[in-house]
Amino acid sequence: EVQLVESGGGLVQPGGSLRLSCAASGFPFSTYAMSWVRRAPGKGLELVACITRAGTYSVYADSVKGRFIISRDNAENMLHLQMNSLKSDDTAMYYCATGYCIVPSSPRGQGTQVTVSS
Repeated sequence: EVQLVESGGGLVQPGGSLRLSCAASGFPFSTYAMSWVRRAPGKGLELVACITRAGTYSVYADSVKGRFIISRDNAENMLHLQMNSLKSDDTAMYYCATGYCIVPSSPRGQGTQVTVSS
């Protein structure tokens, strides 16, 4: 069974940083491209970033480009999202997902909440 467990969210002030992690199990992680998506209050799921199987290439939403970095550790079956220079608009529930730049209709994991507020 595919399992994705997100962690690392929290409350942070504008301009701060957080590092999200996603622990993957139940499938051959290294053979799957992966993505981070988010759902802000009252809005639909939005693609944040995606990364290829080997981590060679990544793509970012314009809203996070230059501030967020997606990475993966295939030996540990882990996906990460380093978030810097956080803004209030980044407040959302963040989910990891399988697939390259694919927004799932319903995320598998429980997500991790990021709140950016002073």
